[in-house]
Amino acid sequence: MLALTRASAFRVLVLTALLPPPRCAQDPGMVHYIYQRFQVLEQGLQKCTQATRAYIQEFQEFSKNISALLGQCQSHTSEYKSAVHNLALRVERAQREIDYLEYLREADACVESEDKTLAENLIQDAEEEKKIRTLLNASCDNMLMGIKSLKIVKRTVDPDGSWMKDAAGDSPKVYFFPGPRSNTVWEFANMRAFTEDSTKPGPRKLILTHSWQGTGQVIYQGFLFFHNHGTPNEIVKYNLHKRSLEDRMLLSGGVGRAPVYQHSAATYIDLAVDEHGLWAIHSGPGIQGHLVLTKISADTLGVEHSWDTPCRSQDAEASFLVCGVLYVVYSSGGHGPHRITCVYDPLGTVTGDSLPSVFFPRRPRSHSVIHYNPRDKQLYAWNDGNQIIYRLQTKRKQPLE
Repeated sequence: MLALTRASAFRVLVLTALLPPPRCAQDPGMVHYIYQRFQVLEQGLQKCTQATRAYIQEFQEFSKNISALLGQCQSHTSEYKSAVHNLALRVERAQREIDYLEYLREADACVESEDKTLAENLIQDAEEEKKIRTLLNASCDNMLMGIKSLKIVKRTVDPDGSWMKDAAGDSPKVYFFPGPRSNTVWEFANMRAFTEDSTKPGPRKLILTHSWQGTGQVIYQGFLFFHNHGTPNEIVKYNLHKRSLEDRMLLSGGVGRAPVYQHSAATYIDLAVDEHGLWAIHSGPGIQGHLVLTKISADTLGVEHSWDTPCRSQDAEASFLVCGVLYVVYSSGGHGPHRITCVYDPLGTVTGDSLPSVFFPRRPRSHSVIHYNPRDKQLYAWNDGNQIIYRLQTKRKQPLE
C-alpha cells in the first residue's frame, strides 16, 4: 500500500514535470510523446513493485526458516552441553584414578630411591672413612696428657709474633718472625745463637717477596708457608734456600672473613705441622663460628681433606696438632687461665672425655701462637714478647677398632 502511494505521487511529479506549458497543449505530437513516456515509466514502477513484493516474501520465508533453525540449534546446544558435562565428569573421574595410580607408583619409587640413597650413603661413608685412615696412616699413636714444663728461651719487645724450627729434617736453624705483619725474617744458626745475642755469627736477614699476615707461619721441608698479607685466603709457599716464591694456593669456603681465634685478631689462617704434614686451621662461616680443619699437601698445595670441627672460635687464642688431633686453647681474657677445652680427632680415637684437664702455666696475656714441632715433640709459643718452649706429657692412643 505504501508502495502504491509512492507510485501515485511519483506519477503526479512526472506528469507535472512533463507537462509542457499551456501553449503546447494543442500540439497532438507532443501529447502522444508524453503519453508514451508515461507508459514506460509506469511499467518500470510496476516491475519495481513486483520485485519489492517478491523480496519481501522471500525475506519472510527466510526469517521463518532461520527461526526454525535457531530452535533446532537451541535444542542441539542443550543436548551438546549435557553431553560435554557428562564427558567432563568422566574425564575428571579418570584423572583421579590416574593420579592415584601415579601416587602409588611414586610411593614405590620413593621407597626404592630411599633404599638406594641409604645404600649409596653407607658406601660413601665407608669410602670416606677409608680415605681418612689412608691419609692419616703415619705411625703416630701419641695423645696429649698435659704440660710437663715451661722454658722461656728469649724475650723481645714485640708483644706478638712467632718463632720456630723446620718441622722436618735435622737443621738446627731457628727462624724469628717479629710482629703480625712484615716481610723480614731473621734466621739464626742454632738455638744458642738465638738466645745469646753476642754469639757469632749474627742472624741472617731474609727479605721476602711478599709480607705475611698474622702469626700462623710454619717452616716445613725447607719451605716457609704463610698467609699472604692483603689477601683473604691465599697461602704462599716460599723457598728459603733460593729466596723465591715457589707456589701459592687459595683456600675456598669463605676463608679469611673473620679471625680464626677471638684473642688473636691478626691471624685469619693458622698453619700447623705434625707427623702427618701440613694443616690449615681457619674459621667457618659466620662471626666467631666453628673452626675448620683442612689437610694440605705440602708438595702440590692441594687440599686433601677438610673437616668442620665442634671447636668454637669464640674465646680461643691458639691451637696445634699432635698426631692428627687438633687441640684448641681457650682463655677468658688476657690473664688466663689458658686451658685446652676442645679436642677434635678426624679418626674419632681421641675425644674430650678421654683428655684430662690440660692447663698452660699462667701467663700475662693470651698466646699469639702455639705450634707443635714433631721433630722434638715440643710446643713453640709466643706470649707477651716471650719466646717459650712447652714440653709435653703424652700417652699412647687407644687402638682403632
